[in-house]
Amino acid sequence: MSQVGPLELAAKAAFYVVAAGTLAGAWAAVSARNLFRAALGLAVALFGVAILYLFLEAEFLAVAQILVYVGAILTLLIFGVMLTARIADPSVP
Repeated sequence: MSQVGPLELAAKAAFYVVAAGTLAGAWAAVSARNLFRAALGLAVALFGVAILYLFLEAEFLAVAQILVYVGAILTLLIFGVMLTARIADPSVP
């Protein structure tokens, strides 16, 4: 049986923590009843995917994931939710 060093053990533990956080964010995005909270869950999931890309040593994909998905698409989604929430409220003139 091969010896596992403390650095390898820490890397595996960090991977499993990030993977669990990514899955938790995806679950929050799917199961949230509030659309804004679903968008925040999606942000957690997308950041988690970017960190998983870093574990795979794909730095370009990680940066592209953050810039394109989190920076652009998620921001557009949150602005859309915030602007359409006022339209749906019947008490606002």
